[in-house]
Amino acid sequence: MKITKILLILLHLLVGVGAIGGGLAGMLDPQAPLGMPSELLQHSPFSNYLIPGLILFSVLGLGNLFGIFMLARQSHCWPYISSTMGLALVIFIVVQCIILRLIDPLHVIFLFVGLLQAGLATKILLEQRHMSGCLR
Repeated sequence: MKITKILLILLHLLVGVGAIGGGLAGMLDPQAPLGMPSELLQHSPFSNYLIPGLILFSVLGLGNLFGIFMLARQSHCWPYISSTMGLALVIFIVVQCIILRLIDPLHVIFLFVGLLQAGLATKILLEQRHMSGCLR
């Protein structure tokens, strides 16, 4: 379980820091963050990247950093937070691909990162339930 926790910390850190950076870019330069033209949003409900940047920053960025904090505190709820953050990343990527009507290699990579994060956290939840005798 120790290797799984280390992997989860690394995944939370990767996603959290990346989402903070990407979210800040979207909020600070909503028309073309990191060179992404706003024309990509033509089939979306957004006219610029402000709201997607805010969601990326707050949910995936701060949420993943909160997951690290809860894991470090050994809170009983950290596996739930980890799995939720993994699923949130998967949903964000799928919705982003649908809205943008494109699939970039980074989308595929982060889709698998989200699935891995959710899967590892679920593995820990199942192990904890098995050890506590809840699952028979």
